[in-house]
Amino acid sequence: MALPASLLLLADSRLPAGGHAHSGGLEPAAEAGAVTDLPTLTAFLRGRLATTGLVAAALSAAACGHAARAVEGAAHTRRGDGGLGGDEGWSVLDAEADARMPSPAGRRASRAQGRSLLRAVREMSPHPVLDALAAFSAPHHPLVLGAAVAVTGGSPAYAASIGAYGAVTGPASAAVRLLGLDPLAVHRALAELAPQVDAVAAEAAGHARGDPRDLPAASAPALDIFAELHLQADLRLFES
Repeated sequence: MALPASLLLLADSRLPAGGHAHSGGLEPAAEAGAVTDLPTLTAFLRGRLATTGLVAAALSAAACGHAARAVEGAAHTRRGDGGLGGDEGWSVLDAEADARMPSPAGRRASRAQGRSLLRAVREMSPHPVLDALAAFSAPHHPLVLGAAVAVTGGSPAYAASIGAYGAVTGPASAAVRLLGLDPLAVHRALAELAPQVDAVAAEAAGHARGDPRDLPAASAPALDIFAELHLQADLRLFES
């Protein structure tokens, strides 16, 4: 089945949701000398995908499943036979996202990106479920992504794919700007990572209907440290 254009929009880096202002930890990694060229960038992307990328993709898939149930609740409301509900579920998912982001700076960046994405998708695809999420205090980015996929008719598997894809494309784009790498070479590296992106997305999607407490919790201590150092930097091009 072809991916709907509405979901392609969510994966598009040109979506005005503030993604261009975040490097996914690439800027502080480059500043520390951990990423200097194409091989070290590839290693960084592979590690990020297997850790924070997997976590974000799984959270997005779980949020999509929860939002899909809320979408059905909204339909019941319009028919007069039910309520929207779902607030408790969002609170649980938000708490699980917090628990998987040890760095305060990382949590701050995730919520900032969540606010920006939510503003964009509410303009693109207005829906009561998104309104309910907007009433929640600064939802994390993966939760907003999952909800956005659900209200546009997508599945948790799609949400996981978009989440895993964004985990590598954002930092890769930042690397081109920060390190002056050849864009064609960077995209070749992304193409070579595509099977791993698919594998991570498939693993993440498998957690969509389970207990949120059982979602993947792969850690990336270096990224947490980089996030804190980046927040303290006097000069920086990216917010995170």
